[in-house]
Amino acid sequence: MRSILVTGAAGFIGANLVERLLTTEQGVLVVGLDSMNDYYDPAIKEYRLRRIDSVAGQCGQNSWLFVRGNIADRALVDSLFATHQFDVVVNLAAQAGVRYSITNPDVYIESNIIGFYNILEACRHSYDGGAKGVQHLVYASSSSVYGNNERVPYSTDDKVDNPVSLYAATKKSNELMAHAYSKLYDIPSTGLRFFTVYGPAGRPDMAYFSFAERLRRGETIEIFNYGNCRRDFTYIADVVEGLQRVMHRAPTRQRGEDGLPVPPYALYNIGNSNPENLLDFVDILQQELVQAGVLAADFDFESHKRLVAMQPGDVATTYADTSALARDFGFKPHTPLRTGLRAFAEWYKEFYG
Repeated sequence: MRSILVTGAAGFIGANLVERLLTTEQGVLVVGLDSMNDYYDPAIKEYRLRRIDSVAGQCGQNSWLFVRGNIADRALVDSLFATHQFDVVVNLAAQAGVRYSITNPDVYIESNIIGFYNILEACRHSYDGGAKGVQHLVYASSSSVYGNNERVPYSTDDKVDNPVSLYAATKKSNELMAHAYSKLYDIPSTGLRFFTVYGPAGRPDMAYFSFAERLRRGETIEIFNYGNCRRDFTYIADVVEGLQRVMHRAPTRQRGEDGLPVPPYALYNIGNSNPENLLDFVDILQQELVQAGVLAADFDFESHKRLVAMQPGDVATTYADTSALARDFGFKPHTPLRTGLRAFAEWYKEFYG
């Protein structure tokens, strides 16, 4: 069986990827690793794991193993690599959140820097003794690396040397570290810059989820930059389809004129390439929450929203140039915002009652 490691397997993207792999691949062992921390409600992570267990029970040709642990634990990471000899590694484990990085920087260094270093070192040593080793490392970056880039849409060819948050700085560091390891040790690696991923069973710290929570409780939501923001919202099913396609096509190993490896390294945006105005977004969200029965039909939305200034670390616009993804993989995210928010609202109603 092919062996695949997915870190952050109980996270939003990780859990959806694991489900997709178990239901669409043939003859794979998927090993999931997640620390199950309490950055947000662990009950949602447990819910995702139950879904995976249910799917895995119906996929006799594939296997699923979950390990609770932290990628910052070097001994654990090395043990997993030694035991399972992974063919593909998908590193989605990370401390997420722009604003949280301002008040809790330590956890970002532990997970996003030290943890990712441990993954890179384990990939490097997977070739020891002439072993086949890891054939492709895929890892999560973020649209946050673009900072206040004025050129839109954002291209992976743009310079991203001026992060506006520690979170963005750690993600840019991941890209640099992966490039160095690809160059030094000929490790095929691909980084993916995700753009505002949303959908059912998502992260409660994301705007659409926290807005739903506050509105359900009759509280007021704050819309930053007085509503003058645009976000490239990307539906979760589109993200995991793009991820799976990338997994199957590692950058080619080759030698340069100096006889040294040309880094088998690639970088792609995964976004809807259709930024939405934040005020339009919240209007559609409240409509779908009413339609799903989360909010009453006569809910007074206008009295429950407040326009406020921009938060530190935020940016006014995110907009993905996905032409490279379309060129190399024949794929472009396409789910309309209303369709995705409707799926979220229906899940929210079912989950919270």
